[in-house]
Amino acid sequence: MIEQNYSDALSVKNKVVTDIMACDLKDDSGLNDFQKLPTEDLIAIPRVGINNFKLPVTIKNKAGELRSHDCTASMFVNLNANKNGVSMSRLCTILQQESINEPMGVKLFSTIIERYRNELKDEGDDDIIESAHLKLAFSFPVKQKSLKSDNWGWQYYPCELTGSYRKDKGFEFFIALDYKYSSTCPCSLSMAKQYEREFASGMTKEGSGIGVPHSQRSNMKCKAKIDTTSNFMIEDLIELLRTAIPTETQSLVKRVDEQAFAILNGAHPMFVEHASKRTYKVLNSEERILDWIVQLEHLESLHSHNAAAVIYKGVQNGLSADTIF
Repeated sequence: MIEQNYSDALSVKNKVVTDIMACDLKDDSGLNDFQKLPTEDLIAIPRVGINNFKLPVTIKNKAGELRSHDCTASMFVNLNANKNGVSMSRLCTILQQESINEPMGVKLFSTIIERYRNELKDEGDDDIIESAHLKLAFSFPVKQKSLKSDNWGWQYYPCELTGSYRKDKGFEFFIALDYKYSSTCPCSLSMAKQYEREFASGMTKEGSGIGVPHSQRSNMKCKAKIDTTSNFMIEDLIELLRTAIPTETQSLVKRVDEQAFAILNGAHPMFVEHASKRTYKVLNSEERILDWIVQLEHLESLHSHNAAAVIYKGVQNGLSADTIF
């Protein structure tokens, strides 16, 4: 069986080499156009295209300001079983043509996706491509005011904007971002306060009389499917997560801000389970978010391992724990 599989693979390789050498299909400049040759393999590919294509794009923020961001793009279409390949350069060209004069948003994503579906056909009478996908990854800066002092700093959010078209779902648009926060363990806090009371009453002489609960930097990855008829923006998602988890890490602090952050953490102790439920309630309250999924991780200062959770809205055939983030 292994020998037969090897023989079949060798036969396919030899045929590809022969087709390359005997390519009689030319492009407009007279060069061999092997990509447009038909294939006898008859194996469809659900998604083929480009990863890690870099370009600057303009994105409008909540204040209406247009800012340029260095992005990394991923672009894909499906390949029918009788096709040999797709024009990779056309994916890049369409993205560059459309993004150079207009800010990225739902409308432009939809335009680019439709061009992918129409213009990556080899021939004019070919069927329109059934699925297309575009993702832009970048870092999105937002001014963050210090908690108490008259200062501010830049908080950077790793973001992804994704547009996709599938025959069964139509056009969909997603906003994803990373949100960093501090989490104080409620169990540790309770035991620390119990110890302090016992030390003050003379029940124990161990330690200094001060118990410090363990807190840690924590991370949330949130992906939200947005109503494409709404004006929902990146900052709207950030504000929702700040509402759910107020203990966001700070970009600039003075002593008064550091104390305020300690008080804030004490007012919001949470397990990863608590953070999950807080987020569930807030995201479900926003009508412009049609579906969502959140991955949370508390990088524990007590353990060598991390506490983690996944929670999602629960839409039928929607985002789930098995969704590729």
